[in-house]
Amino acid sequence: MKSFFKLVLANLTAIFIIIAGFFLFFIGFIILSSISGGTDVKSNSVLTLDLKTKIIDSPSEDQEDIFAFNNKEKETSVLLYDILQAIENAKTDDKIKGISLEMDNINAGMTQLDDIRNALIDFKKSGKFVYAYGNAVSQGAYYLGSVADKYYLNPAGLIELKGLSTEVTFFKNFAEKYGVGIQVIRHGKFKAAVEPFLRDEISPENKEQLSTLLNDIWLNTSNKIASSRKIPLAELNTITDSLYSYLPNLSLKYKLADQLIQKSEYDNIIKKKLNIDTDKKLNKISFAKYSESLNSDSDGKQIAVLYASGAIYNGKGYDGIYSENFIKEIKKLQKDDDVKAVVFRINSPGGSANASDEILFELQQLKRKKPVVVSFGDYAASGGYYIAMGADKIFSEPNTLTGSIGVFGVIPYFKELAEKNGIRSDVVSTNANSNMFSAINGLSPGTLNIMTRSVESTYQRFVHFVTLNRKKSFEEIDAIGGGRIWSGVRAKQIGLVDELGTLQDAINYAAKSANLKDYGVSSYPAKVSKFEQIFSAETEEDFSTRLIKNKIGKENFKIFQHITNPDTRSAVMMESPFSIKIN
Repeated sequence: MKSFFKLVLANLTAIFIIIAGFFLFFIGFIILSSISGGTDVKSNSVLTLDLKTKIIDSPSEDQEDIFAFNNKEKETSVLLYDILQAIENAKTDDKIKGISLEMDNINAGMTQLDDIRNALIDFKKSGKFVYAYGNAVSQGAYYLGSVADKYYLNPAGLIELKGLSTEVTFFKNFAEKYGVGIQVIRHGKFKAAVEPFLRDEISPENKEQLSTLLNDIWLNTSNKIASSRKIPLAELNTITDSLYSYLPNLSLKYKLADQLIQKSEYDNIIKKKLNIDTDKKLNKISFAKYSESLNSDSDGKQIAVLYASGAIYNGKGYDGIYSENFIKEIKKLQKDDDVKAVVFRINSPGGSANASDEILFELQQLKRKKPVVVSFGDYAASGGYYIAMGADKIFSEPNTLTGSIGVFGVIPYFKELAEKNGIRSDVVSTNANSNMFSAINGLSPGTLNIMTRSVESTYQRFVHFVTLNRKKSFEEIDAIGGGRIWSGVRAKQIGLVDELGTLQDAINYAAKSANLKDYGVSSYPAKVSKFEQIFSAETEEDFSTRLIKNKIGKENFKIFQHITNPDTRSAVMMESPFSIKIN
């Protein structure tokens, strides 16, 4: 018996040592991976944008890697601002001789592609080269790559040039077939986020706004491709309609590509450009590594860039705009005397009306102490537009999805489905609307009435703040509101934004407003390290949520969350239904 206990104790001790060793190794690995060493930039180097680069608008978009155990090829996330600064610095860096764009796909939004494209055009003024190479090239990657001096394509490659489209999926008949009821409350005939639950075909209003939006974006995109490649716009549209770019010989014939060559031949062309022997190694440096090498002076007077990226939620969290976390950052900037002005970078389709209202209030308090300038990224829609109403001035990109001034609520219930399967319920209550929401019976009559009034009241409040910021009447804003979404170009024409411009334009204006000539640029909120993610006070639900999101993907998770999250399922929402990418 004594030997038995010794054996058990020995096994338990061994297990404990193994677990402790693994834990310490895991923590050590995370700490080491979080530490970035300096990067030595070699002479005769080529700054390279490749498939491993993920371009993000905000530090909060780079919080999930710790759960992505199945990534075969690790992406390196780089802030858009850092990429633009790297290109600007490379113009006068004698060690950087040119830029090579080597991506078939690119993980970036429309406005990010525009900003990088403009920076590359400016870079070419230095006399340094910009070359591009592709195999099976996505439309977004080609849009960026078309700015190059020379575009090289693999002889068996293709370019996905097909134009823009969107497909709206409808669930009304599906819900009716399986006995799922959906109660919808909305203000705005263009508030199409709820349309799939109400109709079995696209409404004329939604078709009109989608057509206008897509044509605005495509006109801007196709014009730039045509200009860079020196192809008449009408001819480029014919090439696109005919899908000629899918055949490499036709891509060459119609001037989409300059030459059909293999990747090693492309590298040799760059070596020849740099007077390097073909048997010698070509010094390529990624944007991530090059950005690390740049010295940034964070002392003294600062312009703070406050990033608001993702959907808007109540409470605490990292992957998105969570009101409690965000308000802490705003108050931190308000008290920091070194921060002389704030650029509020918004890249959000909206979300919780209550959380949006909280954030707007705090931004209005911030604006009383220092200039607040807004810069729009891919999205500034619904709640994302609402929180911009605390700005002194608003800059939008031409392709930003802007506006969507509208409010809605969606409440699913399962009465018919329950009845078909022999399920019913009885309710015992003290008051008329004690059982406000039932998964089987939906909203009580009194609740439906008060939520309708709540939606209308929230819309009135939304428009009120827009009228104050845009200096227009309620009628003027209501006429261009109603849930309708606009491109940045149209938003400027109708007065929803002040200027078309980049993040850098907004930073320049903020500096001017604060009378700054010498200043640093700092980012808020700071990126949360992998170590902090593990040991932050997260609930079990938060941990499992991240795992689910990594498994099913961000877009599918949004649908999952609308169905399962009680905060979004029955709340009044300010959210855009659209997610448009140049794929």
